[in-house]
Amino acid sequence: MAKFRHLTTPFSLKGLSLKNRVVMPPMCQYQATDGLPNSWHFVHYVSRAVGGVGLVIVEMTNVAPNGRISPNCLGLWNDEQRDAFKRIVDEVHAQGGKIAIQIAHAGRKALGEKDVVSSSAIRYDGAVDAGNGLWAYQEPRVLDKDEIADIIQAFQHSVRRAVEAGFDAIEIHGAHGYLIHQFYSPKMNLRTDEYGQDKMLFGERLIQAAKAVMPAEMPLLVRISAQEYGENGFDVEYGCEVAKRFAAAGAEVIHVSGGGDGPLHPDHTPIFNAGYQVYLARAVKEATGLPTVAVGMLEDPAVADYVLSTGDADLVAIGRGLLRDPNWLLNAQFHQNASDGGDVQYVPGSYVGAFR
Repeated sequence: MAKFRHLTTPFSLKGLSLKNRVVMPPMCQYQATDGLPNSWHFVHYVSRAVGGVGLVIVEMTNVAPNGRISPNCLGLWNDEQRDAFKRIVDEVHAQGGKIAIQIAHAGRKALGEKDVVSSSAIRYDGAVDAGNGLWAYQEPRVLDKDEIADIIQAFQHSVRRAVEAGFDAIEIHGAHGYLIHQFYSPKMNLRTDEYGQDKMLFGERLIQAAKAVMPAEMPLLVRISAQEYGENGFDVEYGCEVAKRFAAAGAEVIHVSGGGDGPLHPDHTPIFNAGYQVYLARAVKEATGLPTVAVGMLEDPAVADYVLSTGDADLVAIGRGLLRDPNWLLNAQFHQNASDGGDVQYVPGSYVGAFR
């Protein structure tokens, strides 16, 4: 295996200093009750910090009960939830890691919720097997302007609570067909008011509200779908315009993904090879000049290191690889004989060797 040149190099932005370029992206666990993180989340996130991940990003955490993907998703709409997160944050820090949280609202993709809302009254096409039968998506009701203002305020309150809990960075989820994406997508936003005439306005105002309650030294990440993969979806050029608008509003890192707008369509869907979405990260980085996080089947360490070497992205998100193996990075280092890495507990003979 080729020696890593980039995976284990530090990365810094504003007050955030990472010991390497590996990111654990947000991946829903569906283990919460009333939006509260519990022992499952504690073990899940802290174990990745023990495994050496540079930045752990907590799964999609929602600003309101009707913003959850499922009734078992996390929330940050009250102080009890904030305080439960603090225990996780403190232990990740104790293990030498850095941790961010993804703040979101599912919009029309909320399941098991009576009050489903969106930019327009367009039902998401699909159903989900929840283990006890299929859950169908509902047709959402259209948010009025006062409700939009309330949701922006809810995002701001959740971001403030995340800051109070001690997170090192905030990520706003504007990808994968969730509420922010439902506003900037031409095919999902059929409004005629100011939020329809300017489809990026909702995301812009929300980012500005988040920045207003964040410390100056704390970076804001924004995740976008830089290309839609469904029928009549927008292309990467439009996705770059979204990225530029959100960068101007205050985003400092763009976490670049794609899709989430509906069933895949061959005219808009890339071939699912290793690194299949890296071209999107490259395009967004060139358009905005901001650091980007690349994602998409990067669990081969050599591929991830190569992506960083090209400059197409500044950080790499390892999703399924880190779900399967909390010690993904430590094992990658061991197998390529660069270093055993990690703390003394994971380096055979290191304790004895210290006293020879």
